Amino acid sequence: MSYTPHTQEDIKQMLQAIGVSNIEELFKDIPKGLRAKSFNLPHGKSEIEVTNHLKGLSEKNAANLISFVGAGFYDHFIPAALDAIVNRPEFYTAYTPYQPECSQGWLQSIYEYQTAICELTGLDVSNASLYDGGTAVYEAAMMAIRFTGRNKIIMDSGMSLIYRAMLYTYTSNLSVEFVEIPVVHGQSSREELFKHLDDKTAAVILQNPNFFGAVDDHSDVVERVHKYGALAISSVYPVSLGMLKSPGEMNFDIATGEGQSLGIPLSFGGPYLGFMAAKKELVRQMPGRIVGETVDSDGKRGFVLTLQTREQHIRREKATSNICSNEALCALRAVVFLSLLGRSGIKEMAERNYQKAEFAKEVLSKIKGVEVKRSSPTFNEFTVMLPRRADDVVYRMIDRGFACGFPLGRFYKGMDNYLLIAVTEKRTKEEICRLADSLEAVLCS
Repeated sequence: MSYTPHTQEDIKQMLQAIGVSNIEELFKDIPKGLRAKSFNLPHGKSEIEVTNHLKGLSEKNAANLISFVGAGFYDHFIPAALDAIVNRPEFYTAYTPYQPECSQGWLQSIYEYQTAICELTGLDVSNASLYDGGTAVYEAAMMAIRFTGRNKIIMDSGMSLIYRAMLYTYTSNLSVEFVEIPVVHGQSSREELFKHLDDKTAAVILQNPNFFGAVDDHSDVVERVHKYGALAISSVYPVSLGMLKSPGEMNFDIATGEGQSLGIPLSFGGPYLGFMAAKKELVRQMPGRIVGETVDSDGKRGFVLTLQTREQHIRREKATSNICSNEALCALRAVVFLSLLGRSGIKEMAERNYQKAEFAKEVLSKIKGVEVKRSSPTFNEFTVMLPRRADDVVYRMIDRGFACGFPLGRFYKGMDNYLLIAVTEKRTKEEICRLADSLEAVLCS
C-alpha cells in the first residue's frame, strides 16, 4: 500500500471547499511573525507505516521500569474484572445530566461510591466529583473557612508540597492566612503547632501517612484543635486505611485524599479522583454532588441528586464551589475496585504493602552508606539517606531498569541525598532484592 501525494489541483479544490482561495488566506488570522517559514512536510505514509514509525518511537521510552516511586501516586495492581465491568456500555452514561433523576444508574453508582468512602474513612457523609487529592484539600479548607467564619489555616510541611502549592494558588486572591509547621523526625511538631493554634484558626490540615511516609496518630492534635473551635482536616492515603486508624476514629471533621490508588491507572498524571468525607453537620458546606436514596410514589427505591453546589445551578453567587466536571467514571472505578476487594481484601492489600516495605527496609539497610530513616513508623513508603545526591542515583538506576524512588531534594532544601521509596503489593521479593543489588552497584561505581 502506498500513498499518493495531493496534486496542486487537489489542494485548490480542498481550499475552495472550505471557502478560501489560497493558503495565504487560510492563515490570515495568524500574525506573519508567528507563521512557519515553510512546512517542508514529507510525503504522506500509509496507516501501517505511520503505526510502525510511532511504535518504534515509543519503544525508545523507558516504559517498562520497575517502579518504586510514590509521592502520592502509586503503582497498585488493578484486577482484570474492574475493566471488564466499567467498560460495559451500561456505564457510559450521560455526562452531568441536567435531569439527573432520569439517570438512575449514574446516580446509584455515585451513591454506592459515597457509601464506600464513608465506610473507608469512618465519617458520616461523602460527595462526588472532586478532581484530585489537592483540589480536595483546598475545598476542605474553604469549607472550614465558611463554617467557622475564620481565615487562618495551619498545616505542617509533611503535607504534600503539590497540595500546598495548589492551596496557595487557589487562594492567591483571597484573604487567607497560612501557617506551615515544620516536621520533627518525620512527625507533626505538636509544640510548634499548638503555639500557633488560637481562636482565629479555621482549620488544621494534617496528612497521614505524610509525604515522607511517616505514620502518626493525630487524636491528641484533633482534641486540642476542637478546644479552639477549629476544624481538623486529614489528607489520607486510602489503601493505608486497611490497617491504620481512620480519620473518623481520630475524630477528624473532614477527610480528603487522592483516589488514584483505588483502581485508577497512573496514566501519565490523570484523570484522577479526589475524595472527601465529613461529619454530618458540615454537609451543606460540601462541594460537588451528593446523591441520596429515596422512594418514588409507588414505594420503589430510587436515587436523587440531593445537593449540588455548582454556581451554574440555582445557587449562583451562593455557590460553595465552582466544580464543573463530573468525575463519575473515576468514582465508578473506585467503588468497583473496593467492591471487588471487600473488607477483608482491602485489609490484606494494606498488610502486603506494609510487609513488603518492611522487607525492603531490611534489605536496603545492609548496603554500605545507605541509612533507612526509622524515627517514625511507616506504611508502604519510607525515606532513605544515600551517600551521594539522590537525583543522580535515580538517573543512573534507570539504565538498570528501575524507577527507584523520588528524590526529596527536588522539593525540600538540604535533602539532596534523601530518597523516598514506595513499595506496593505488585513488587516481588525478587524485584526488591534486585533493586538493592543495583543500588549497591551504582553507589560503588
